[in-house]
Amino acid sequence: MHFTIETLGEDALLLRFGDAVDASINAHVHALSQRIERVRPPWLRDLVPAYASLALFVDADAFDCTLEPLVEAGHWLEQQALAGSDAAVADRLIEIPVRYGNEEGPDLAVLATHAGLREDEVIARHCTVEYRVAMLGFSPGFPYLLVLDPRLAMPRLDTPRTRVAAGSVGIGGAQTGIYPQAGPGGWRIIGRTTLALFDPLRDPPTLLAPGDRVRFIAT
Repeated sequence: MHFTIETLGEDALLLRFGDAVDASINAHVHALSQRIERVRPPWLRDLVPAYASLALFVDADAFDCTLEPLVEAGHWLEQQALAGSDAAVADRLIEIPVRYGNEEGPDLAVLATHAGLREDEVIARHCTVEYRVAMLGFSPGFPYLLVLDPRLAMPRLDTPRTRVAAGSVGIGGAQTGIYPQAGPGGWRIIGRTTLALFDPLRDPPTLLAPGDRVRFIAT
């Protein structure tokens, strides 16, 4: 698979496989990330997978070479990418209980009308799919989940809400996700879970990790 490597500041590299939101590319990113994690050279501080890229953060002080640390790390990263990645991603399946509609899901009715479905059909379609955590972002622990049923895709709100409750399950464009903390947001809210997606006192603090599989369960 074609890729490029570029620098991110003075202590990181970005391995880029393109700029598309594509489930197969994302699976390749996570498989390579897990492969690198198993090798884990002493100078590697962190790996951050995204939709079609993998950021690699470097501890320059851990190098013992004549080359610049990022040059040395770039050579190593290129070798790993060219060597390929495992065919399957070692992952977990996490079930998320959700109460759909009513005050927990104020946009369910609007989304159902937009999709030309009954509300129960929207819920059934949302729960049928097994999603993949493409990446975490926006706020600590927020999962961007692939692949949403295309029938449920809907544009974000024209004017974001000033406050979305923690645990809210939303749809934004062709993706679905969960708000870990209360705060502003523009996704269409169709339900809410009581699970804590982010807890700074927990190890690890995030409930979900990139590469995990997720299934919603209507309660």
